[in-house]
Amino acid sequence: MATPDQKSPNVLLQNLCCRILGRSEADVAQQFQYAVRVIGSNFAPTVERDEFLVAEKIKKELTRQRREADAALFSELHRKLHSQVSSYATLFAQALPRDAHSTPYYYARPQTLPLNYQDRSVPPAQSSGSLGSSGVSSIGVCALSGPTPTPQPLLPGQSHPAPGVGDCLRQQLSSRLAWTLTANQPSLQTTTSKGVPSAVSRNVTRPRREGDAGGAVEVAEAALVRDILYVFQGIDGKNVKMSNADNCYKVEGKANLNKSLRDTTVRLAELGWLHNKIRKYTDQRSLDRSFGLVGQSFCAALHQELREYYRLLSVLHSQLQLEDDQGVNLGLESSLTLRRLLVWTYDPKIRLKTLAALVDHCQGRKGGELASAVHAYTKTGDPSMRSLVQHILSLVSHPVLSFLYRWIYDGELEDTYHEFFVASDPTVKTDRLWHDKYTLRKSMIPSFMTMDQSRKVLLIGKSINFLHQVCHDQTPTTKMIAVTKSAESPQDAADFFTDLENAFQGKIDAAYFETSKYLLDVLNKKYSLLDHMQAMRRYLLLGQGDFIRHLMDLLKPELVRPATTLYQHNLTGILETAVRATNAQFDSPEALRRLDVRLLEVSPGDTGWDVFSLDYHVDGPIATVFTRECMSHYLRVFNFLWRAKRMEYILTDIRKGHMCNAKLLRNMPEFSGVLHHCHILASEMVHFIHQMQYYITFEVLECSWDELWNKVQQAQDLDHIIAAHEAFLDTVISRCLLDADSRALLNQLRAVFDQIIELQNTQDAIYRAALEELQRRLQFEEKKQQRGAEGQWGVTAAEEEQESQRVREFQESIPRLCSQLRILTHFYQGIVQQFLVLLTTSPDESLRFLSFRLDFNEHYRAREPRLRVSLGARGRRSSHT
Repeated sequence: MATPDQKSPNVLLQNLCCRILGRSEADVAQQFQYAVRVIGSNFAPTVERDEFLVAEKIKKELTRQRREADAALFSELHRKLHSQVSSYATLFAQALPRDAHSTPYYYARPQTLPLNYQDRSVPPAQSSGSLGSSGVSSIGVCALSGPTPTPQPLLPGQSHPAPGVGDCLRQQLSSRLAWTLTANQPSLQTTTSKGVPSAVSRNVTRPRREGDAGGAVEVAEAALVRDILYVFQGIDGKNVKMSNADNCYKVEGKANLNKSLRDTTVRLAELGWLHNKIRKYTDQRSLDRSFGLVGQSFCAALHQELREYYRLLSVLHSQLQLEDDQGVNLGLESSLTLRRLLVWTYDPKIRLKTLAALVDHCQGRKGGELASAVHAYTKTGDPSMRSLVQHILSLVSHPVLSFLYRWIYDGELEDTYHEFFVASDPTVKTDRLWHDKYTLRKSMIPSFMTMDQSRKVLLIGKSINFLHQVCHDQTPTTKMIAVTKSAESPQDAADFFTDLENAFQGKIDAAYFETSKYLLDVLNKKYSLLDHMQAMRRYLLLGQGDFIRHLMDLLKPELVRPATTLYQHNLTGILETAVRATNAQFDSPEALRRLDVRLLEVSPGDTGWDVFSLDYHVDGPIATVFTRECMSHYLRVFNFLWRAKRMEYILTDIRKGHMCNAKLLRNMPEFSGVLHHCHILASEMVHFIHQMQYYITFEVLECSWDELWNKVQQAQDLDHIIAAHEAFLDTVISRCLLDADSRALLNQLRAVFDQIIELQNTQDAIYRAALEELQRRLQFEEKKQQRGAEGQWGVTAAEEEQESQRVREFQESIPRLCSQLRILTHFYQGIVQQFLVLLTTSPDESLRFLSFRLDFNEHYRAREPRLRVSLGARGRRSSHT
């Protein structure tokens, strides 16, 4: 009898008995013999046949007896026993029912015989020499000492494997079988006496039984086994063929099989259908270049899994050839039967089902979308399925991670097949690089990355390219970012998935913060971004008060002329004079160099006030923040503020005219009513303009600017600054009534401005007529005094009558002047009243409070019932509407 190996089932079983009972080998001889007798017995199968169920019951019993240490020791020993390639499978196969080929196997659970696919961390050169890597730990064949045979199609008439492989298998199996037969000879004799069919009888074609229809003979199980091995490779057998109509393998109708064998054959044939499905997908996609690197990695992962599957088929084929070569009765315990194939192929079937489901789910996908589809299958409670999908995902995501690391560390994007979630548009010019050249392909963002991470990845590479191409900063990336190891292999990608929330997030955050900080430092120090922003506030938003006032004083003689008579070089000279005469001269030379005059498009009847505007030239990197759209917004806001400032300037002139002319016209008492009416209307307009100026200057500009400045100081990247600046302009545009929703309010406000200009023209005409009348009266009195001094009569009767007639005509014109003022007042108050009504229905709370300040004495409220609603009710009403 051959000496058993130290790792043989007998030795392991004896060690197990010694460990459990805590005795020596001599003391456990009786228990060991009993254990051998139980394992080799012919008892009917029960649910306790499940290896793992028995192990769990043993551990629970030991725990119940407060033997936790023994339970842990048993668990470890069971794990070591199960790790043997074929030993436990041999013991378990001995316990199979002897009539398994004809009796449905209801009790054995195939999942207790896992096919141990090779560990992904073991290199292929090391794993190819062991049977464990072939995925057939449940087959009763010992580990091969030589390399595993390469998978070959099992075609009828194919020659046997190479003699070296067959001899090795035969030698290993014979020694193991000899020991098994010797150790269990009584059991085997009992088994053969009960009529278990031999290998020879298993291959004999059986004649039909009585009652069988027709003269067909029953197909032998051995023929079905060989057919099934063909089907496993997608090759039709003699009795099992592919049905194109039903898209499945079927047993030939003329084959005479009992229901058990037919059902088992159909169940096994599903493995071939799954293999064909996966193989068809890989064959089609492997030659498709447009499928991209991610798709090719997916095909490579499927090929790798198919190679593991082919290893199983190779071992099965080798065992079948071994049985044919031996021609001895090997079928008693370890020969290939349909039932054993059903058990041994259970785990490969589960794996192929998973791969087939992945193939279906990944149809029509590529790049990051394909990686997302694979990642979706990792969310399962089955650890073996999750491990399989995670391994495939590590291979599939390797190109994506290579794209990602090259993008965030070098700013390079070589995405030929558009698989990466960052897209580049080569037609975009440099001045629009930040806004338009690089975008996110949302469909290609892998599901294992968040949108925030994708946005940061986009910003990192975009910042590097912006520095190189726009800022002309050629600083190496290694000086900006502490470059860490990238995903150089699928194993690195696999490690990446084990720590998505920490290591990967840390890499992204570090690269994001360091790159963004470096970019903002370059913009602020080299290109003075914040200084240009403050210059915009001072000049285009009229923040430099002394400069704006002095500029208006200098421009007034020019701007009252028709717009067609203006010349830009004259206005530019006046602008430079205003700069030198005010505190603006202390501003940075770079900002003053960019300040310029701009004349808008001239319309018929326009004056210089209507077309004059200041301009600020931007170029280079700062044009990324101050885009053309932003500068057009600044232009609109400047025109509005300039017009409002002009109204204040006009009313100041009106007030000065009142003060000067009131003393001159004191000798014309009949004119006092007109002066009083002018003064009242001008005071109303001054109050309105002062409230509007307060609202625009403090509630709109200053508050919005303070919010912008705080956001800019806290900005982490350039996008934050751009977003804060755009939000600032949107707020100013909206609250200055320049947006589409405030068009009605803006029209009413412009009408108020027009009434102010009309008052100026009317008052100038009145003062001009009054001063002319006053001049004539003074000339008449001076003439009278001069004649009296000469000793003559002061005036003649005709001259006195003529003077009296002229005075009467002037006095008669005063009611007409008062009527003009009343009409102007009526129009003005009507426009203001409508403006207040629109303010009360505004959704902006600050505008509703503005209406309260404009009507502080409730003058308009008494005239308009719609203004008598409280501010709270106004807000509620506007929110409902």
